Amino acid sequence: MRYAYALTTALLLGGAAATMTIHQPAGAQTAQNEPGAIQAQAPRPNAPMSFAEMVEKLQPAVVNISTTQRVEVPTNPFAGTPFGEFFGNRGGGGSRTQEAESLGSGFVISDDGYVVTNNHVVAPGNARAVVESITVTLSDGREYEAQLVGRDAQSDLAVLKIDGDGLPFVRFGDSTAARVGDWVVAIGNPFGLGGTVTAGIISAVHRVTGAGAYDRFIQTDASINRGNSGGPMFDLNGNVIGINSQIYSPTGGNVGIGFAIPAEEAKPVIDTLIAGGEIKRGYLGVQMQDLSDDLADALGVPKGKGTLIARVEPGEAAAKAGLKAGDLVVKVGGKDVTPDQTLSYLVANIEPGKRVPVEVIREGERRTFQVTLGTRPSEEELAGFDPNDDSTPPSAETPDSAAASLGLIVRPLTPQIARSVGIDPETEGVVVLRVDPSSAAGQQGLRRGDVITSANRKPVKSPQELAEIVTGAKQAGNGTVVVYIQRGRAGRFVPLQIDG
Repeated sequence: MRYAYALTTALLLGGAAATMTIHQPAGAQTAQNEPGAIQAQAPRPNAPMSFAEMVEKLQPAVVNISTTQRVEVPTNPFAGTPFGEFFGNRGGGGSRTQEAESLGSGFVISDDGYVVTNNHVVAPGNARAVVESITVTLSDGREYEAQLVGRDAQSDLAVLKIDGDGLPFVRFGDSTAARVGDWVVAIGNPFGLGGTVTAGIISAVHRVTGAGAYDRFIQTDASINRGNSGGPMFDLNGNVIGINSQIYSPTGGNVGIGFAIPAEEAKPVIDTLIAGGEIKRGYLGVQMQDLSDDLADALGVPKGKGTLIARVEPGEAAAKAGLKAGDLVVKVGGKDVTPDQTLSYLVANIEPGKRVPVEVIREGERRTFQVTLGTRPSEEELAGFDPNDDSTPPSAETPDSAAASLGLIVRPLTPQIARSVGIDPETEGVVVLRVDPSSAAGQQGLRRGDVITSANRKPVKSPQELAEIVTGAKQAGNGTVVVYIQRGRAGRFVPLQIDG
């Protein structure tokens, strides 16, 4: 936190009054707050003296959302720690399940029961959790079991469906017309307290927080706390101009800095999810670096505009077009790259496969490259792969028990994971997520992060292909499969006994 302190110095002039006159040349710029220059805007004729009638109309469409989750927890509290090794991993290294709950807000957008909320409200709480049920509770107490229509982690949006007719609902408004200083009203369920209403003003538009490709928020000082996530932000016309999503707080409570996803960003994603479509975003394939003033001076480039390319991913769109590390990207598709309109944001909002001009400054010269954008990977893939983190999401586990009979859980290898484990991004195969220490694979020394590229000398590109080879070997009466393991730059053939 940065605090500013005002220091006022008083000039005591022996009791005499001191007068200072400033002479301005004719036609000079006047002060922004020159007397008479500012007049408070009079309330429009239908502006409320109170928010009560407005809230009375809107509140029935705002809902409470709760989930019930099943979470796997280790039976050995020391598992995965040095103490686990010290105590011989007592407890068998197994796990047990326990229930967990989450709470959030949402709002109905159609009379037949489509509900909008944040993805993080209905997503599993961690990698070992599975959401078993989602409950939507209306303001009048009616409860519905909701079905997940679709969710998108990158924009943090999700759509649910409840079975109902004639339900109260609200519409989206035009967030592009929102201005700093406009009144807004937030309705939600902070800390599980249903139907809480707060009001404030828009503190900033297009606020960048470093949250990712969809990183342009409406900032407000209306009180937003835990449990408000997924609830609506209304303008004074009662239109939804934002979806409350994040807060900035050193303490975990409201400090007057909350963020909402603008309706202009949210509605296209929501419409696509309702239609059953897939959210696809453009991808340049670069590692970006903020341009500090010192770095701008050293490189001889303009300050405050553009994003520096720190690394170009081999085989991706930027590399194919000829972009290089050290290029300063200043325009994409004719739009300036600025702090409010980041490179990541611009690229993500362009359809994959589209050819766009990308303008860069390289060695003091402006150059334009025609780039055919790729498809942005998932957030999990972009986050990379940690060989030391064995918290495998259940959705990533091997879907076929035939492959699991080798004592392994694997997932498809991506270029991002390949780079994380130190192998060529062009490599095709599957990466090991877990190894059963009691299996032949465990005895052979296989571990998380190993890459299998073939089995019985046949290429393996997916868990399903590995499972098919294992099943074929069992049907042929062979109890062993020979897999080729790549670990970093080293590789070896390993015979693995098939269990069962």
